Amino acid sequence: MKEASPESDDLLLLSTHLLTSLLSTHLPLIHHFKPKWSLIKSKLLSLQSHLADFSDSHSHSLSSNSLSLSVLSSLSSALNDAVSLAGKCSDPSSLPAGKLRTQSDIDSLSSTLDGINKDCEILLRSGVLTQDAVVSSSQQLQGREAVRAEVRNLLTRLQIGSSVSKNSAMDSLLALLNEDDKNVLIGVAQGIVPVLVRSLDTTSFEMREKIVAAIARVSTIESSKHVLIAEGLSLLNQLIRVIESGSGFAKEKACVALQALSFSKENARAIGSRGGISSLLEICHCGTPSSQAMAAGVLRNLAQFEEIKENFVEENSIPVLIALSAAGTSLARENSIGCLSNLVCNDETLKVLVAREGGVESLKNYWDSTPIGRGLEPAVELLRNLASYHPIGEVLIFQGFPLRLLPLLNCGVLAVRIAAAGAVFELGFCSKARREMGENGCVSALVRMLDGKAIEEKEAAAKALSSLLMCTVNRKIFRKEERGIVGTVQLLDPLTKVLDKKWPIAVLTTLIHSKKCRKQMVAAGACVYLQKLVELEIEGAKKLLDCLGRGKLWGVFARP
Repeated sequence: MKEASPESDDLLLLSTHLLTSLLSTHLPLIHHFKPKWSLIKSKLLSLQSHLADFSDSHSHSLSSNSLSLSVLSSLSSALNDAVSLAGKCSDPSSLPAGKLRTQSDIDSLSSTLDGINKDCEILLRSGVLTQDAVVSSSQQLQGREAVRAEVRNLLTRLQIGSSVSKNSAMDSLLALLNEDDKNVLIGVAQGIVPVLVRSLDTTSFEMREKIVAAIARVSTIESSKHVLIAEGLSLLNQLIRVIESGSGFAKEKACVALQALSFSKENARAIGSRGGISSLLEICHCGTPSSQAMAAGVLRNLAQFEEIKENFVEENSIPVLIALSAAGTSLARENSIGCLSNLVCNDETLKVLVAREGGVESLKNYWDSTPIGRGLEPAVELLRNLASYHPIGEVLIFQGFPLRLLPLLNCGVLAVRIAAAGAVFELGFCSKARREMGENGCVSALVRMLDGKAIEEKEAAAKALSSLLMCTVNRKIFRKEERGIVGTVQLLDPLTKVLDKKWPIAVLTTLIHSKKCRKQMVAAGACVYLQKLVELEIEGAKKLLDCLGRGKLWGVFARP
């Protein structure tokens, strides 16, 4: 074991001696500025209590901890100044340095003592001294306990000591967080987020960048996002300041954090009202490639909220987003397409604006240059949203989008299949498109989707088929599919509560004129399901049931 440092022993003894001398000898003799010295006395009493706590700590932990040495050094220096200043204020005749100068020195001393009191509280509350004593009296900590101990030490160093020490602690904390996701979880549990957020206001430009990087790292862990959200407007305002005036690196990291915070309507409204959209669009226009992608990701989240869309219109966002969708990184293009999709949803005016600004061509280029997979999901959603406005839908059909959907209906990504089925439904307003999609395999692909595991996939497939089967040729294709009618009838089951029954009812209604199809429906149990749906007053159920049972006893003998 190390020997106790003489320096720490000397500092502790010296500070204790100076405090005792001030309280018992010097302060009773004060003649000038008695109210101010009375306030200082309360601070000295608080420091006296802290020194007692320091003395009660294990001598080894106190001597080996650089933070305690720093605090004791600052304290002894301040107490020496206090002794000297108290001597000047004890002379009843006059003040050697003048009244104003002495008053300023007293105020400065009071502020210094406040800071040291705060540092003592942080150091004692952190448990670092006790922790060091435990480590020194046993074997080195290992695993998660070692990480917890290191985080506590670094957090304490971030709050007290010199700027150089704080900067070094921030470097070490960042390295620790980037090393392992588990370290992030441990850090969050130890309270790093509030400390980091408080530190953003009082640090240098360089330090602020590092703090934002640490906050961004926390935001990448799903289970830790709620801790950032809990910081509310304080954190949001700081991050918005960074995207307004930070470096490219800082802006990128701030956008990473903002992505985690911009899913709530309250935060989205705050970002929009504080000029955040303008700053994010500026990054999209001329930021670094990686910061563009992150900024577009934040905008994509914000565009989901109807009340924020007005901010996008005011900032003339459409041309910027379309330009980025054509020339950014793959992630930037995906996020800008996703943002456009969210913006035009349920807004015909914005749909027309996107089409007029070259959005259809940009969508086509993105689609054709992106491998089939999750990256195409926002593109298909944009297609679906644009196609719901039929004048633009006609342009999309002319551009060959119906034939682009078949590979997506067969792909291995659930979200993409669901989005593609939705686009089939919207493009199905046109008889030419319906026939084209059916003849090129969309009907068969959708029938396979009826047997998917996810309810959302089943419903999307039924909805798309309800549109395609308005075409005679497509009905013939559907009837040849072995699982077509059976798969659709199974969707009528009332126990499948979250599925909208109007879509499978619509599919079966298009086939009701075929005797063979009616028999297949009855054999699959349609009448039993429909009877229950009639009782639930589901639209279209009674009409379909009447058609199946007209002049027959099939409804009586239908298999459950």
